[in-house]
Amino acid sequence: MIIDSLEQSGKYLQVHPLFEQAFAYISKTDLSAIEVGKYDIAEGLKAIVSDKKGMTTEESCAKFECHNANIDIQVCISGNETMGWKPRQQCLNEREPYNPEKDVQFYTDAPDMFFQLKGGQFVIFFPDDVHAPMIGDDVIKKMVIKVKI
Repeated sequence: MIIDSLEQSGKYLQVHPLFEQAFAYISKTDLSAIEVGKYDIAEGLKAIVSDKKGMTTEESCAKFECHNANIDIQVCISGNETMGWKPRQQCLNEREPYNPEKDVQFYTDAPDMFFQLKGGQFVIFFPDDVHAPMIGDDVIKKMVIKVKI
């Protein structure tokens, strides 16, 4: 997992071959004006924008998730988003088997830690990062870029 501000995103361009395109898309997009929806960026890159009220910790942890085929770059556009995290190696209780069509694996384990993002910050979740996003009392606008591994 990587947590940082968008101003520092240049430090991570070499982590994955598609990160340069992903962060270029973010920097060229008017994030405050982008509409909710799904956007194809390039082969192996797509963006999902949401703008909705945050969930309770319990609601989010019920969907404690990770992915096998994609890395998530989750950008907080506005609001304050709390997220839970735990290393996949320490998650022992599958909620259901991995779904390859949706690229999601759910666990019933509890996060080891919680952290908060505010507007202009991002987190990168790799396949080994189980996460519980969208925790918050107010509206959270965010972009998730799915980066094909």
